[in-house]
Amino acid sequence: MDPIDLTAIELREAIAAGHFRAVDVVEAYLARIEALDGELGCYRETWPDRARERARQVDAGALTGPLAGVPVAVKDNLCTDHGLTACGSRMLENYRSPFTATAVARLEAAGGIILGKTNMDEFAMGGSTESSYFGRTVNPWDRSRVPGGSSGGSAAAVAARLCTAALGSDTGGSIRQPAAYCGIVGLKPSYGRVSRWGLVAFASSLDQIGPMTHSVGDAALLLGIIAGHDPLDSTCVEQRVPDYLAGLESGEGGGETAALPMRIGVARQYLGGANHAAVEQAIEQAREVLAAQGAQLVEIDLPHTEYGVPTYYLVATSEASSNLARYDGVHYGHRTEAPVEDLVELYSRSRAEGFGDEVKRRIMLGTFALSSGYFDQYYARALKARRLIRQDFDRAFQQCDVILTPTATDPAFRLGEKLDDPLAMYLNDVYTANCNLAGLPAISLPAGLAEGEDGTRLPVGLQLIGPLFQEETLLQAAHRYQRHTDWHTLHPPL
Repeated sequence: MDPIDLTAIELREAIAAGHFRAVDVVEAYLARIEALDGELGCYRETWPDRARERARQVDAGALTGPLAGVPVAVKDNLCTDHGLTACGSRMLENYRSPFTATAVARLEAAGGIILGKTNMDEFAMGGSTESSYFGRTVNPWDRSRVPGGSSGGSAAAVAARLCTAALGSDTGGSIRQPAAYCGIVGLKPSYGRVSRWGLVAFASSLDQIGPMTHSVGDAALLLGIIAGHDPLDSTCVEQRVPDYLAGLESGEGGGETAALPMRIGVARQYLGGANHAAVEQAIEQAREVLAAQGAQLVEIDLPHTEYGVPTYYLVATSEASSNLARYDGVHYGHRTEAPVEDLVELYSRSRAEGFGDEVKRRIMLGTFALSSGYFDQYYARALKARRLIRQDFDRAFQQCDVILTPTATDPAFRLGEKLDDPLAMYLNDVYTANCNLAGLPAISLPAGLAEGEDGTRLPVGLQLIGPLFQEETLLQAAHRYQRHTDWHTLHPPL
């Protein structure tokens, strides 16, 4: 038994039973990172000495908890009071946070051993993890293709077994899309379920932190650890956190042979000619699997789906323009060394040097949408469309318990393929952004493999969407699907 091949649940139990020492597990992961990450580019930095010390504490019984000894990774936009928090940007290249994000602190309090920070699109703005100032990440299934973004480093690290699980952030699909491209599980919780304190803001009304794992069980385990009220985050709700892991097997429909008493909604707007054949096949097979378990398939209508991407890119860029105004070379971030004549030139030079092209593009879009004379035409109108999208989901959930959709229209695309076509890149969010606009929980699951033209096999994912704060129901449906399929057990050919 190799610890690298175990899920987080299996590994913590093996360590607790004495089958592995935590120090040996950490050394196995560090050796694998040393061997593979130079080519994959999953990590922006690693913390081997710190990881070894925490592993020794686990073995000595001084560090306990539901993740004791399990090696994990965190996205580079989650603040930690050790190491750097660079957000994939030159602007924060040398930033050391004085505090640790609540979600990360909860992982460590549960005994998790953080191996390091994973690479990401700059300030989480991108769908391919190619815009990082520190270099791109590649897909471990096919190194000529992207891992998705913006949490591509976390997704690729989990898929390549360079950590057991990871945290990502999701503003318009940045957990779920890379999870689909890399063949892992990615969960975006409800807005307000997990504290955002310590998450470097992109779009504050959309951002959410969530787990990226090998199995639904692992996602339930991590969500139970990081979820819950935090007085440091005014948007984090004060609501009971269920035992998500126990909930996978409890209640009606939890047994191996019991029926799944759920209504699964299928919207016509998410199916059709825009999808790759393997994606359509994966959705059809998922419908058959869930129906065989007793689920009732219900046709639903989400009429404002087509407005999701333009609405998202108005709301998100407007909030980004506001949030990133603080990075001016004086208050925060990179400061130009070029001679300047006044404060305005200092600001403009520092921001021009510190931000990459995609971040500049989104700041300009957002600033324009918020500008005098255009606010009502763009941003205010987008907020009205956002409300209509939320109402669509409210009506749909009167007919069903969860909604089944693709995660992305296609498998992972080639490196560089969409760098010169930002609109094509933005359309990657067509099936994911609406969940963020509505604040709903959603999960991406491995659901099949597409055959590449060069003989490679590329993962495809399906998405399940649940009502607000109904992660327990969502995870139960996902677990039942995963228990009767084996796509999540496949590994990339490393």
